[in-house]
Amino acid sequence: MSSEYRTGREGEFTYRGHTLDELQSMELDEVVELLPARARRTIDRGLPAQHQKLLAEASEATPEETADEPIRTHLRDMPILPAFVDVTFAVYNGSDFERVRVEPEMIGHYLGEFQLTRTTVEHGQAGIGATRSSKFVPLK
Repeated sequence: MSSEYRTGREGEFTYRGHTLDELQSMELDEVVELLPARARRTIDRGLPAQHQKLLAEASEATPEETADEPIRTHLRDMPILPAFVDVTFAVYNGSDFERVRVEPEMIGHYLGEFQLTRTTVEHGQAGIGATRSSKFVPLK
């Protein structure tokens, strides 16, 4: 599986000196030591029941299953672990669920980082006789 990801000097994906296969075979405690401080602290304090359920569901899922029917979640604050690689999630952004396919480079980040909650504002044109202070016209 790791041969299809080409990054790094050797042409194989590595995270802090470990290949993807090594990371996926490690226990959670060993992986936690490699994560950045914020994600490490989140897991060290104990994952809530919802996070544990999502971890179990993602560990059991196959990439083929989740490509058709992604795992739906509101948990934007879940750190991405090696067990999530190649799994597709539908992350809630405040109005709807958007697909996020986890790549190896996302390890250590959070699910919510890859699904933006804010959109760009596109203003309409100012009306006839509008003053400088009243040129904002909301979109319908």
